[in-house]
Amino acid sequence: MKEKIINWLIKITKADTNKISDGYHTFGELYEHRIELWITLLNRNQKFCWKSRRHSDNSIWKGWFIAGMFYENGNQITYHIPQKYWNRLPNIVVLKQAPEFDGHTPNDVIKRLQKL
Repeated sequence: MKEKIINWLIKITKADTNKISDGYHTFGELYEHRIELWITLLNRNQKFCWKSRRHSDNSIWKGWFIAGMFYENGNQITYHIPQKYWNRLPNIVVLKQAPEFDGHTPNDVIKRLQKL
């Protein structure tokens, strides 16, 4: 219920979600941390990683690219990253299109990250 109220307030006030804070960090700061952690992990495991501006269905998110890591049995860990970070992954294989999405959920990603 709290989430619905918060989302409703954000929508009607047109609040900048990047500036919303839990009292310690803003959403913007947390996303910046996630991006930096993901870039570091990819750069340290290059032989399992890839990046692409296109999804497997050839669609794109303007201003974003997708970066992924193959996990055991062909599973993936993926995140969308703002285009401005493309050159921060200089040695990652560039694919014309991302591999077919394996259907992983945010919870699957957490479990896969924990097993690395």
